[in-house]
Amino acid sequence: MAAGRALARVAGRALGTRAPFHLEATVRVLQRRPENRLDLWDQDRYLRVLTVADVCVLVEVRNRGTIDTPDLRFSVLSGRLTATALPRLRRTLRRVLGLDLDPCLLRRRVERVPALRAAAYALRGLRPPRFVDLFEAFVRVVPFQQMSLEAGVAITGRLIERFGESIHHDGRCFHAFPTARRIAHARAPTLRACGLSAAKAQTLRHVAQALESGELDEDSIARMPTAAALQKLTELPGIGPWSAALVLLRGFGRLDVFPPGDVGATRGLSALLRLAPGAPLGRAIERFGDLRGYLYFYNLGVSLLNKGLIDRELKKELTGLDLEPGMAKGAEMGAPGGN
Repeated sequence: MAAGRALARVAGRALGTRAPFHLEATVRVLQRRPENRLDLWDQDRYLRVLTVADVCVLVEVRNRGTIDTPDLRFSVLSGRLTATALPRLRRTLRRVLGLDLDPCLLRRRVERVPALRAAAYALRGLRPPRFVDLFEAFVRVVPFQQMSLEAGVAITGRLIERFGESIHHDGRCFHAFPTARRIAHARAPTLRACGLSAAKAQTLRHVAQALESGELDEDSIARMPTAAALQKLTELPGIGPWSAALVLLRGFGRLDVFPPGDVGATRGLSALLRLAPGAPLGRAIERFGDLRGYLYFYNLGVSLLNKGLIDRELKKELTGLDLEPGMAKGAEMGAPGGN
């Protein structure tokens, strides 16, 4: 097949990864709420519209095996890719689903904490998911500043519907994530109509314009040490320590970062770790060292598990896990008092 020729069909291509791998838990933590219009968990499969080489495709990922013997496969349900674009799609899926991370290292770190052992088996194979690129990370962080998770998800959904391309397949409409170019040239009133404040709309437009002009470059930030990357991001208007940390954690997979002052995460982890009221959380977080960011995802995973949003049968394996009232709600707050 010629390199530039369109592929008529991409079905059942392998995505190798080490066991265990929990596809549902990973996707649920990525989407955070079922109302997410971008990352969909649908009938035991992950659905997402991705833009690859300027072409939108609807991708399906399934695990034909089990958590402990995964056989991960992806298919393109709609859209046509060239042969040269297929490896890029594969790399994107590996990034988003955390397929190259060592699951044993993550699980061993969790099992060292007695209060977390009850959930370790049910959430085995949960990988820290990542956003597709730097621009998506900003757009999926900024709307959540000083907002509840539900409000942030709703605003982000409106941005996706208003500015993203769409694909119709099997009687349904699926949306791609907006490009930086679309947001860079968007009018402020149109952005605000999606629910953004004037300040947040300006932040997203500034970031989009900086990425388009090359003033802000994802590859250069990826090469920076974590401290330097945090400083670089906080120099952007509207981006404070919490937002910068989440961009690094969820956009770059920097697991040595834990978002400072995150009210929901602090409340949820304090209950999960059974800390005394008012006890400082910092020491418990620091015990995870360069994997401290995994606690952020793990906390969210336990909250979703207890809400029945991750395999209800696995929830039965959580013997001994007794969450305090309000923990699940607290774990899902979007942001601290600042950005």
